Formats: sequence, structure tokens, C-alpha cells
Amino acid sequence: MADVKKIATRESYGNALAELGDKYENLVVLDADLAAATKTGIFKKKFPDRFFDCGIAEANMMGVAAGLAACGKIPFASTFAMFAAGRAFEIVRNSIGYPHLNVKIGATHAGISVGEDGATHQCNEDIALMRTIPGMTVINPSDDTEAKAAVEAAINHVGPVYMRFGRLAAPVINDPATYKFELGKGVKLRDGKDISIIATGLMVAEAVAAAEKLAAEGISAEVINIHTIKPIDKEIIAATAQKTGKVLTVEEHSIIGGLGSAVCDVLCECCPTKVVKIGVNDEFGHSGPAAKLLEQFGLCADNIYATAKGMVK
Repeated sequence: MADVKKIATRESYGNALAELGDKYENLVVLDADLAAATKTGIFKKKFPDRFFDCGIAEANMMGVAAGLAACGKIPFASTFAMFAAGRAFEIVRNSIGYPHLNVKIGATHAGISVGEDGATHQCNEDIALMRTIPGMTVINPSDDTEAKAAVEAAINHVGPVYMRFGRLAAPVINDPATYKFELGKGVKLRDGKDISIIATGLMVAEAVAAAEKLAAEGISAEVINIHTIKPIDKEIIAATAQKTGKVLTVEEHSIIGGLGSAVCDVLCECCPTKVVKIGVNDEFGHSGPAAKLLEQFGLCADNIYATAKGMVK
């Protein structure tokens, strides 16, 4: 992985907005005094008349976005995941979700990998919160290629969308020349027969690395990337579970209400299968270097490898 290009998906988000601004003239961007961190400042520099800084007032920003959507604009409301999903939840639910307005929420700095900012900013609950809002689409891209494609897919989707982006640079694992993003469709990255590893976001690259280590020991792991957690691809999840009989889910999010829970919902309904979840257990994070925290919380290739191996053996 050392030679693989790495780009934080928050960078991808900012670059995609700026690139797509010419193509979609009704695209507008809002931020809550964090444009340098969320990277929406890239759009602001190119389209200053279509950028609105709402200050440190995230709930108000969601209300402004709702109003813009009601007037025919496609607003992207941007801030840290903790504030987008946490502080502004009631406005997102009642002013965006309930009237099913065409607002796109760009939530950056999600998960443990926020690092030194500590537990107050390490949002490991946002996917669970956003999944509960009726009609809300939830996307958690794995790399730069997927994140950019997800932004355009969100523009073309009519209805509210929550997009989750990271602070930490992520390996680029998808080829931009051939990759095709399909909303609601999972992506098979490796074929296997012994165990299925279903991952999302930053953990997809780690799952691929773990599968490579397993292959060296003769264990064949199928790796599935679930970039759209709602609506989730039931077909690909059921198919891989039927094939291997063992499922390991991996996410940089609480094991309660996130990808693992969504996968279990699918399998309970159509294909009862043994499932083990890797994620943040029922606990808060703490301050520290992002890479070290990921290791400590088991969100790394070594732990995925060890857990998968134990399930197979």
C-alpha cells in the first residue's frame, strides 16, 4: 500500500464540487465556517457568488439549504459529520427529510480517523442516525475516485442525500478510467469462496489488504465494497453470504446501527448467515494520531486478517 496514491475523500469532495460547478449551474454550496477544512473553499474560490458561509450555526445552515432546495437550487450543506448529523439532526429530519427536499449534506471528518480532535469530534454514530430518516440516501465512499463519482450521483438523484467523507488520506483503489458508480449497488473487489468481507469507506482498502494476506495462507476471501448504505444492495450481500457462509463486516463507525447492522437486517430477512462485525464497539474514541487510533480500535488490515482467519479456521 506504500506505493499507492493516497487522497483524503474530503479533498475529493471539494474538488468534485468545483469541477461540477460549470456543468450544473443550479449547484450551490453552503458551509458553517469550516470551508478550509471541508475543502468547500475550492468551490468558493471558483464560484464566490454561489457559496454561502452560514457561520457556526449548523442547524440554521440546514434550514437555509432547505429553502434553497425549495426554490429549485441543488444545495450542498457542508460541515463536520458530528455537526451535520448530530447537532443539526432535528432540522435535517424535519426540514429536509420530512418534506423530502433535494438537499445534499457533505459531512467531512467522520469516524475515529479525525484523530487528535478527540471524542467530541469523532462521529461514529452518523450513519446510524441518517439511516433512520425516511427517504434519506446514505453514501460512504472508499476513495478519491468513488467520492468524486458519488458527488455527481448525488446531484442527479432527486431527494436528500447524506455523504460521509474522511479527514485521513485514503488509498486510491478504484481506477478512474474504468470505475462506474451506481447508486445503491455494491462492488465486488475480490472473488472468494471461504469468507465474505463486506466493508465501507476507509475500511475498504484495509479489507483488500487483509484479503491479500489471507490469500498467502490459502484462504480465499471475497471482498465487497458497500458505498451506498441506504438503499443497500441486498442482492450482492445475499449472493456473497450464500456463496461463503461466513460474513465479516468492517466499518469506521459504531457496530450499532451502521453497515454491520444494515447487513444483518438483509441476511436475517433473506439468508441467515453467521456475521461478525468489526467497528467501533459501544465506546467513545479519544485523542491520538489517526493511524494509531485505527490500529487500537482494530480498524486495520491486521485485525481484519486475524478475525477472518479465526472465522474460517
